[in-house]
Amino acid sequence: MTGQMTMQNRGASRSKTRIYGTVQYFSQSVQGRVVDLSATGMALELDGPFAAAKGSRVKVQSEDLGFIEGTVQWQHQNRLGLQLKLSTNTLAQLSSYFRFFHEDVKPTLAG
Repeated sequence: MTGQMTMQNRGASRSKTRIYGTVQYFSQSVQGRVVDLSATGMALELDGPFAAAKGSRVKVQSEDLGFIEGTVQWQHQNRLGLQLKLSTNTLAQLSSYFRFFHEDVKPTLAG
């Protein structure tokens, strides 16, 4: 195969998390959880329908992270990928979370 697909991937290292919160876009609001988090973005698993096109600005509110804004990079079924709006406040919130609250999440096997 001579051609390769060019796909931009997030360069920052990712951490698996279980942060619960609410995602808002205009009048839409849906509960969900952050399943992976980095210094530049996050992936969320949503509990219900949510319609926001790529490039849309959304807000995420959670007890662990506070209030964070991001831009939709992708959406597939009930999953949503955001690029975070990096401000000094966002960086401080992420730093605080990783310093004081984050514990590595290990998958559990049902058996």
